[in-house]
Amino acid sequence: MSYKTILVAVDLSNESEKVIERAVEFADGDVSRLYLTHVVEPVAAAYPIDAYAINMTKLQEEAMAISAQRLAGIADKHGISSDRQLVLAGAAATEIRSKAEELSADLIVIGSHGTSGWKLLLGSTANKVLNGASCDIMTVRVGK
Repeated sequence: MSYKTILVAVDLSNESEKVIERAVEFADGDVSRLYLTHVVEPVAAAYPIDAYAINMTKLQEEAMAISAQRLAGIADKHGISSDRQLVLAGAAATEIRSKAEELSADLIVIGSHGTSGWKLLLGSTANKVLNGASCDIMTVRVGK
């Protein structure tokens, strides 16, 4: 099967390269079929601090800007144009599924650590994307 629109979700780690390379294979080498995305979780949710003590909006904007720079660096290595680089804010699985539907993607490619135990029981981002997605999902095993 040949996929026309592929959403590639990356975490910006070194392992993102492996995920993108696999997606390029599914696109038959045509990177113009790919959309590369990274989701920035809400900064307020990451820090159990007094929200009034610091400017959360500024921190969120900085996190988005840093993520966009890192995503651009990764995308450039693969020739993925800037209009196909998407930095989203919110819950990763929800945003990935939503963007895939918006783009009419027929495949989502995402890395998975293939964890076991509690993480498997509770579900990884890849597992959460799988539940409720309206297109095919390819998980690429990354990590140890």
